[in-house]
Amino acid sequence: MSLLSIFRRPDYCSDTTHFINQLKNDRPHLDAAQQEARALLWDASVDRHVLKEFNAGRVDQTPYVYQTKA
Repeated sequence: MSLLSIFRRPDYCSDTTHFINQLKNDRPHLDAAQQEARALLWDASVDRHVLKEFNAGRVDQTPYVYQTKA
């Protein structure tokens, strides 16, 4: 047994972390709902043909965006 373990302080847990942990304990379905929402927004498949057409239609930005053409 090391002497250091006697003086060890408990690990710090911020109020925010404590709130999130308590929320997850109170609502166990929250993780599944969060994963479902993530899949809806971020895990969508990309249609490469549509993306290619979208990129082809881009207009280059002028160097001075706030200057109007005189």
